[in-house]
Amino acid sequence: LIVSKRRQALRALHAAMRDGGIGKYYTALAVGAWPRDAADVRAPLRKNVLNSGERMVVVARDGKPCHTRFEVLRRCAGATLLTAEPVTGRTHQIRVHARFIGCPLVGDDKYGDDEANKRFRALGGNRLFLHASRLRFTSPAAPGPVEVIAPLPEPLQTLLERL
Repeated sequence: LIVSKRRQALRALHAAMRDGGIGKYYTALAVGAWPRDAADVRAPLRKNVLNSGERMVVVARDGKPCHTRFEVLRRCAGATLLTAEPVTGRTHQIRVHARFIGCPLVGDDKYGDDEANKRFRALGGNRLFLHASRLRFTSPAAPGPVEVIAPLPEPLQTLLERL
C-alpha cells in the first residue's frame, strides 16, 4: 500500500502504475521442482464464475495477455522457493501461472494441490506461501528509487527452516 500526502506525488504514482514503473516482487514457495526453463511465463488468463458462484481464473487462449517473471531462489525438499514479479497485473496471476507450470503454491486452497497442502500443513504450513516482499518505485520527494522490503513473516520463515 502506497499512500501520498500531496496530489503531485499521487499523480506521479498513478502514472508509474499505468506505465509499469512500479516493481512488485513476491516470495513464493511452489510445490515440487520448478522447471529450469520457466523463468518467464506468458499465458493469457480469463476469469470464470463457477455454478457455485465462486470466481476462478484459468489459462485460456481467449484470455487477457499475462506475464510473470519467476526466479528460483532455493530448491528445498519437495518445494522450490521463488521470487515472482508480475509484469502484468491480473487477478491471481502468480498463483494461476504457478499451477499452469505444474508447481502450484504451497497452501493455495483455490489453485493448489490438496495432498501437497496436507503434507506442508504437517510441517507448519498453515497458509498460502505468497508474500509481498519488495516494492520499488520512484517518488518526486526522493532523490532516487525507493525500495521497501518486508521480511518473511515468522510462520513462513519457520516452514522454510523445517524444509
